[in-house]
Amino acid sequence: MARPEKVRLGELLIQQKLISQDQLKFALDQQKRNGRKLGRVLVDNAFVTEEHISEALAKQLHVPFINLKHYNINIEQIRRLSESQARRFRAIVLEERNEMLLVGMADPTDLSAFDEISRILKRDIDVAVVTEGQLLESIDRGYRRTEEITGLARELSEDIGDSYVDFGAMSASVGMEEAPVVKLLQTLFDDATQIRASDIHIEPQENRLQVRFRIDGLLHLQTEADSKIAPALVLRLKLMSGLDISEKRLPQDGRFNVRVRDQGVDVRIATCPTQNGETVVMRLLRQDGGMTTLDKLGMKPDMLKRFREIIRRSNGMVLVTGPTGSGKTTTLYAALAEINTLEQKIITVEDPIEYRMAGINQVQVNEKIDLTFSRVLRSALRQDPDVILIGEMRDAETAQIGLRAAMTGHLVFSTLHTRDAAGTLFRLVDMGTPRFMVASSVQAVVAQRLLRRVCDSCGEPHIPTPQESEWLKTEKVPPEQWSGLMHGRGCSHCNGTGYRGRMGVYEMLEMGREMAEAASHDSVNHFMEIARQHLSGKTILDHAIEQMKEGHTTVGEVMRISNQVED
Repeated sequence: MARPEKVRLGELLIQQKLISQDQLKFALDQQKRNGRKLGRVLVDNAFVTEEHISEALAKQLHVPFINLKHYNINIEQIRRLSESQARRFRAIVLEERNEMLLVGMADPTDLSAFDEISRILKRDIDVAVVTEGQLLESIDRGYRRTEEITGLARELSEDIGDSYVDFGAMSASVGMEEAPVVKLLQTLFDDATQIRASDIHIEPQENRLQVRFRIDGLLHLQTEADSKIAPALVLRLKLMSGLDISEKRLPQDGRFNVRVRDQGVDVRIATCPTQNGETVVMRLLRQDGGMTTLDKLGMKPDMLKRFREIIRRSNGMVLVTGPTGSGKTTTLYAALAEINTLEQKIITVEDPIEYRMAGINQVQVNEKIDLTFSRVLRSALRQDPDVILIGEMRDAETAQIGLRAAMTGHLVFSTLHTRDAAGTLFRLVDMGTPRFMVASSVQAVVAQRLLRRVCDSCGEPHIPTPQESEWLKTEKVPPEQWSGLMHGRGCSHCNGTGYRGRMGVYEMLEMGREMAEAASHDSVNHFMEIARQHLSGKTILDHAIEQMKEGHTTVGEVMRISNQVED
């Protein structure tokens, strides 16, 4: 292909009527002050989208525009350029076509980048325009660290040889960051962050060490290595989190911070002795990416409106329930973010602190020094709070202190592990809390689950299997509504799983007068009957079926959570 011509972006966008002269002048003034690229300034000011710029360039240069969101990346092709070259030139090799290589470029008018890519690839190249955001995401996915991790694990194994090396003792030595164990861990964190993993599992087996990542709720094998490197990895992680390196017989918990890909990550670590050595599970909590807002949780509009009204009350208890990993803490922090103002004093009592939030007082429970939930709660109530978040109702004492606080003019948020909203109130009663206290204190109970989203790059219409068809009929979903069912066939964007990301599905039980009276005096069966009437058509399963009909999730995912929430 001929070398692209140089294009003046501002003039091109005006010519194609995508921006006005005033917008261009404003952007050029900003560009002079901050030195950033004109396209980025225009996008940041919402004058134009990245797609508009890319399509305009493609039209002007008579080259194709490729939407990488719907393009299946070929790993062999992409690695014709090194990761540093791909990032420097903002370019990605897409495929081989008629003796030429098709290269996607965010800025095909960068002539020096075009010449340099041709020289490196030693081939004639065709250019396609891609957006910078999608290009960087594709680079993140395409240059996984799997080979590097395997290589570092092998290097560490060779370093150890047949004798045991105390890597812990090396922690203070010069050049420690170059030690294979440190490089291996840094690369593991880097890879996990790159593919949005929530947990890293390091598990010694009889003849090998297994490393797995949890992505969107499911575990995926990252690598396998020689089992003799496991003690070195565990030792280094214990040192980083301040745990007792001599204690290998008891489980230990700790935490530390790492900087990965220019963002801070809180790592929560738990070790556990097994037959083959100590296993380690690390939960990764991104300091600058974990928080979300109520609008983005996925609650239905009418429920969101009522929930917002409830969390603005001056007293009472709001409970969020569901199994481990169902997003309860995310929901509570979204609620706190909404009411976090200078006029409110907010105290949280957690184990551990999962999100850092400016403007609120967060207390970490520490059982080792008898800093228990109940002890911290009593102290917190003397701190004159308006709002209290209790990480989890673990025992009767914590529940009663929380409920009393809700009765005496405080707004209290907390979580419980229960199956649905209606059963939550009687879980509190089972814990030894008087029924009148539960009935008069609890304002609302939100129950939730997380469903995996169909990958929007490879999603396609789905014909239900015979088993799925039977289930759909059981749930009274008529066949004429099956046309919107979707599934993902698997692509490079979703690591072949067909799913990318997760969404919440919810039900909310409000404690109005009728519900409160039933909770105080009626039998469990009668209360549950009234609760079911209040939730009719608004249960977790109803919400999940709606998302399925709209093609956001699969029949299989909804069937999975239906087993959890139904008798």
